[in-house]
Amino acid sequence: MSMQTTGDNTSGEPMLDVNVTPLIDVMLVLLIMFIITIPIQTHAVKIDLPVNQPNQPPPPVDPVKNVLSINAQDQVLWNGSPVTLTQLRSYLDTTQQMNPIPELHLQPDATARYEVVDQVLAVTKQAKVQKMGFVGNEYYMSIF
Repeated sequence: MSMQTTGDNTSGEPMLDVNVTPLIDVMLVLLIMFIITIPIQTHAVKIDLPVNQPNQPPPPVDPVKNVLSINAQDQVLWNGSPVTLTQLRSYLDTTQQMNPIPELHLQPDATARYEVVDQVLAVTKQAKVQKMGFVGNEYYMSIF
């Protein structure tokens, strides 16, 4: 059975070529009709956003990541605010009960005493912190 390329079909065989030009024309007309008839979305949804108070302190525990840093004066800072080891333990316990558990970024200063860093690491171990990373290791590579 061979395909006929000529337009005459005198042998009685079925034509194998389908004329798709009318189908394409109809589809283009329908597409243009749909584009014209779709209304432009001009309505707006009004939302009352909460007003940020400038003197209101941020929440102590961030649900995404918290930065725990130790400065050169051996002061422990939780998201930039100084904390004691007892407060640090309560914040860490709070973070471990959240879902999903936020990351803890530990960033000790290069001149901070190792004893303070060791105490902070002991508190994080007692709180069973699951997601913790050290930030700023590149700085220490250039010192030594």
